[in-house]
Amino acid sequence: MPDKAEVIKKIQAAFGSNTYPGDDCLLGSREGSEPLDEVQPFIGRVNWSEVPANILDKHSGSLNFFSEAGYRFFLPAYLVADLKDQLVYADPIFSLVNGFSSISVSHEIGGKAFLRKTGKDTFINPKRYGALTFEDYSRYRLSVFTREEATAIISYLEYKRENADLGIERDQISSA
Repeated sequence: MPDKAEVIKKIQAAFGSNTYPGDDCLLGSREGSEPLDEVQPFIGRVNWSEVPANILDKHSGSLNFFSEAGYRFFLPAYLVADLKDQLVYADPIFSLVNGFSSISVSHEIGGKAFLRKTGKDTFINPKRYGALTFEDYSRYRLSVFTREEATAIISYLEYKRENADLGIERDQISSA
């Protein structure tokens, strides 16, 4: 198992030569104001390794709102900051593993039990996306990475799974 410094070097090597996709190519959603609010601080930042950790942490939701090009370009900044223990709120693991496992939560309301399911086999929004499941979307979202980038991401996840106090995320990493 590689140590933290080796994983960081692997991420930097895999993503280091990526070019900035352009200001107009960062935003992945235009529904409401939150996507632009989260992505705005990244506009014009042509070197992902120079984004301050406090910006990454303050805009932890950006990983959900970046376009595929923006996600591919800025994800390594989050991974490296996380490995350096510079993040408090941002959780890059969630954006990488969400959709690959199923979760069921039971709620009791008014004496009746309701089971809420989400995860890989759950449809995202059938009225809008038909039979698209969370797993389908997760696979699509991660399909933009090159083999080298994917290998670096796997190294990050394996390191986190083996060295962090993750609780349920450990199983989610294994599923992903």
